[in-house]
Amino acid sequence: MRKKFNLFNLLVLLAVFGLGLFLPGPGPAGAENARGKSVQLIELKGVVTAGQAAFIQRQLETLDAGTTQAILIHMDTPGGLVEATLGLTRAFAAAPVPVIVFVAPTGAIAASAGAFILVSSDIAAMAPGTTVGAAMPVSLSPGGSEPAEDKTINFLAGHIRSISREKGRPYELTELFVTENLTLDAIEAKEQGVIDLLAPDLEALLLALDGWEGEKGGKKYTLATAGAPILEAEMNLQERFQDKVSNPQIAFMLLMVGGLGIYFGLGMPGTFVPEVLGAIALLLGIYGIGLFDTNTMGVIFLVVGFALLIGEIFTAGFGILGIGGALSLLIGAILLPQEPLMAEGWYASFRATAAGMVIAVSLLFFLIATVLLRSRRSWKESGAFFRAAPQAEVVQELAPRGTVRMRGELWQARTEDGSTVKAGSSVKVIKQEGLTLIVQTFPGTNAGTKGDDEQS
Repeated sequence: MRKKFNLFNLLVLLAVFGLGLFLPGPGPAGAENARGKSVQLIELKGVVTAGQAAFIQRQLETLDAGTTQAILIHMDTPGGLVEATLGLTRAFAAAPVPVIVFVAPTGAIAASAGAFILVSSDIAAMAPGTTVGAAMPVSLSPGGSEPAEDKTINFLAGHIRSISREKGRPYELTELFVTENLTLDAIEAKEQGVIDLLAPDLEALLLALDGWEGEKGGKKYTLATAGAPILEAEMNLQERFQDKVSNPQIAFMLLMVGGLGIYFGLGMPGTFVPEVLGAIALLLGIYGIGLFDTNTMGVIFLVVGFALLIGEIFTAGFGILGIGGALSLLIGAILLPQEPLMAEGWYASFRATAAGMVIAVSLLFFLIATVLLRSRRSWKESGAFFRAAPQAEVVQELAPRGTVRMRGELWQARTEDGSTVKAGSSVKVIKQEGLTLIVQTFPGTNAGTKGDDEQS
């Protein structure tokens, strides 16, 4: 019996060993840990703005390396802001997982800022028929664009050279992207070693990356991207707002509108409409071109909002200061910096309060304006308007035109008979022609004198 038992055990061991020869092995080091982890997909289309940079940086800072094996940026961009681009290159270097940049589909480009982003990635890939390069910086102005100063060009050329050297790419070649506006198609970029992979689409890229080995932050990794879950994040409200405002074309348009609003407001004082709207547009334009960061501009808008609301209380206006203040508070709430010690729900509550204030003040202004328009229309139709204020005081001499004060309001006025009436005199209001009052002197007064043509 013992011999049979030993023989049986031997047969079982041989069967298990033989089966093990046909089972898949553990694979390269790290592949087992990556299996089942997701790939975070981020779309980067159009101009690289501060909003897009903030969105990508937030994804890199908040991702869970325990469940995410890589960040994949699907890119097609003609360029963008320098500060936003440099922020992305720093974020790529500090990311806890490898960053993959894929220029696609066919016809897509990675120009200017896009070239920096592609070179800064841990794994660079392009689809056939795409292009990279032409990264010489330019200075934007309302009149157009022109090459940047030599020191800016030299700095960015040295920066892309340093990044390329760190990533093992041909740094002498990538430097020409900046200094000579060199442009390469996908095949040339692969042959020159600027990129690592050619892939026609996203699915083919994930298959090609399966089993890819590399090193990030001193740690080796092996990707397992075939069949991996693909997760795509979306911008939050602050990032979408920042993305729109920081578009160079919109930012310069806001600057021009803001400047014109303030100019016309100072030239035509009294309504506060062009000044308030112009100031808000000017602040947004300044923020859009990157002179202030998001946190600072959020605080500035909050301060401006409260100041305008206080000004509305002490100013007999038409409500525009209140509207501008509420709008500034709403913008400040959107741009309000996220403090780690504040509860997340507090920000949502504050933004909802600011939005409610904008709606409430707007409705109040609409109701007041409606009442005033109806009152003025009824006064004009009934004639009670002038019966209620039969006289006015001359503020600026009528010769025969000038200014009078009636019921606390300043009006343009003209004497009925063309006579001259000195400032400080009282006149009788006869009728209204548009925005001009027709007046005459009271009988028995010598405040008025006939014009030269009538005296002769």
